[in-house]
Formats: sequence, structure tokens, C-alpha cells
Amino acid sequence: MLYLVLERINESGPIARSERRTDWVLRIRVWTMLKSWYSTKHCTIHELQHGPCLLIRYGEHYKKNSEMDFTWIEEAWKMKGHLETIKKGMKEKGYNFDSLLVPSDHPSRALSESYYLNSEYMLRAHTSAHQSDLIKQGLDAFLVLGDVYRRDTVDASHYPVFHQMEGVRLFSKQELFSHLGDTSRVTFFENGSRDATKQERHTIETSLCLEENLKNTLRNLANNLFGDDVEMQWVDAYFPFTHPSWELEIKYQGEWLEVLGCGIVEQEILSSAGADSRVGWAFGLGLERLAMRLYSIPDIRLFWSEDSRFLDQFNVVDPNTKITYKPFSKQSPVINDVSFWVPDDFSENDFYDIVRNIGGDIVENVELFDDFVHPKTKRKSKAYRITYRHMERSLTKSEANEIHSGIVAAGVQQLGIQER
Repeated sequence: MLYLVLERINESGPIARSERRTDWVLRIRVWTMLKSWYSTKHCTIHELQHGPCLLIRYGEHYKKNSEMDFTWIEEAWKMKGHLETIKKGMKEKGYNFDSLLVPSDHPSRALSESYYLNSEYMLRAHTSAHQSDLIKQGLDAFLVLGDVYRRDTVDASHYPVFHQMEGVRLFSKQELFSHLGDTSRVTFFENGSRDATKQERHTIETSLCLEENLKNTLRNLANNLFGDDVEMQWVDAYFPFTHPSWELEIKYQGEWLEVLGCGIVEQEILSSAGADSRVGWAFGLGLERLAMRLYSIPDIRLFWSEDSRFLDQFNVVDPNTKITYKPFSKQSPVINDVSFWVPDDFSENDFYDIVRNIGGDIVENVELFDDFVHPKTKRKSKAYRITYRHMERSLTKSEANEIHSGIVAAGVQQLGIQER
């Protein structure tokens, strides 16, 4: 079953301005989504009978060693059928961005970042689109999973459709400060000023208590996922829908890697959803990215494989079983370069969409290796190195060349590039 959430776009939004361009802009987005994935793949790979995302979903990571015991996440799983009805069909205007206070000029709204189907609707860009809906229904502790869609680079860690997990927890004054016993002397809200540590409506005590609760919860999550000895650090971040905001990084194979983003939910969002008397926090993580780190999976394309040699490695009874992915096939790559002059309105993500639409999962990586501006004419040129590699069998040079030629031809026709 396919779960789509589409947002109605304001007439002054990016698509309305773009409709002066030829209709290939809309056609390639829709066709890339529908043809390349919906007809051939499971868009909800976290629901497959077995697989790496399923193990993360059902693991004990959300229940152990937390002050909250993560029972609220277990309850959210019991509401699975209810939550899925929210994922289907059309969404009213603003759910992807407006209800989350995303500014009209924020980069995530750009044509080059999100998949717009027309001047009214877009594919869901993040599971946060459901946050306001669920709060309005009276839920104060929930977890949401879903497929989301973003335009991005072509490499081993990016894919235009992936899966997010969003957690939200709201508190009343009595719940947040329950450790104090008597809460009568605690001030929950104020008409103050915003700074790096708090929002206007929150007292410093409220903000610090929310921060401590959130970080303790997520530290325990990271410990259960990566072990008690994992190094971690908090990095200040910016998200339009939370303040203050942070990213949690862990030391993995000698490098600091982002695991998730989180923060204190903007009180304006809660007020609009009918929960003005409460405060809360939220976090979000990508299932594929997390599974790649947990199980040492080198390429995000593997998650879409139906090869039993991949799936059977994750067919275990206990979801907490330690698993290290064992490569079952490593075919030789075919590498082709292409260089072309680009028009002034050229967008790399438009080119990446063409590469994905024609090359599909045979394209392993697209690397920009030369970016040139002619000193006299000021014309711009770009050169890309495209790596082709089939995940399960040998790929001949003639097969790769045919795909490569198709990509270049489509670029000439749809983007107005001129091959050098």
C-alpha cells in the first residue's frame, strides 16, 4: 500500500512562480516518483516482513533505561492502524511547512529541494507534517513513521525516498516538575524574551527541565542502540519548529556522525493545535541512516533490494541481535564522465533527477569534478563523473553507455545543457 501526504501550496509559493517554465519540471518529478519507485518497490520498507529498518523499529531501544521508560512509544505502536489513516490521501494547505512555522524563504521550500506535483500539492517532505494533526487529536506522546521525499545528491548515503521516525512528548506543569513534589511555587509560563536558552513563553526553569528530560531520553536511546561506551556530543542547531534545537552526534569508526535532530517544540505550534497549556519536545531520525551505521550497510540502495542474500541477514527472531552486514556481491563499476555548458537557471538536483529516472539504482554515485566559468564569455560548464554498478550482477560497458547516452540526451532536451 502506498502512503502519500500532499501539501496544498500557496499561490505565491515556488511552484506558482515556476509554472512559466515548460511542463517537464512537473512531469519529471511525478514520473520519477511514480514510475521508478511506486510500481516496483515497497515505499514502506519499515513494514517488510524482515529487514534492517524493521529491526530498529521493533527493538528494545525505546523501552530500556529511560526515566520515561519509553512506554509511550510502545503505546504508539498499538495505535499503528490509527496513525496510518493519517498518512493517506490529501493534506490541507500548509501541513509540510506552514503549520511548522517554516519561513516562506526557507531553503526546504525551494523547487530544487522538494517534490512539487503542481501549484497545489507536494510529496511529504518530513513526518513532522503530522505533528499538528496528532496533537489536535489529543495525543501527548506519540511516534510517527513514514516515507518522505526529498531531492538530493546521488551517492551511497542519499536516496530521494527514505523513512523517518518522529517522536513527540508533551507535558503539563505537574508532569514536567513531578520530581519536585509540590509544584505550586513553580512558574511554568511567562511573558518574557527569547534568547539562546528559551522561548518567550517559557520560564528558564521550564526550558532547562525540558532540555534535561529530552537529552536524558535520547542519551539512553543512543546507549541502547550503540552501547554504553559510545561517545556522544550535542551540537546547537536550528529548526524552524523547535527552540532551542540540537543535533546528537556519536563517535562512530573514529568520526562524529549525526544521529538525530531534536528540540523544544515552539509554543506557537502547540497553541495552534489546542495544547497551549502544555510544553513539549520532539526528535526525528532517519531509519536508513541509522541502520547503515548500526549494521555497517555501505549503500542505501541495498534497502530497496529484494535479494534474499540481503534480506535473510536480518531475518532474526530477536530484534536486538547484533548483526554486521556481510557483502554478498561486489560487481565491478563502469565509470563515465560527461561535461556540458549549463544555462543560467541550471539546478544540480534537476540533473540528479534525470540521472535517477533513467539510470535507477544502477547509478551508484554522481560526482561533480569540474566547475568552470569561461573567462571571456562567462559561460558556465560542469563536469560530472557517473559511477554505474549493478547491485546483483555484472554490468557491461555497453549497458552503461546506453544509460549514459540517455541521461545526456534527456539533459539536453529537458535542461537545455550543451555537451562539450
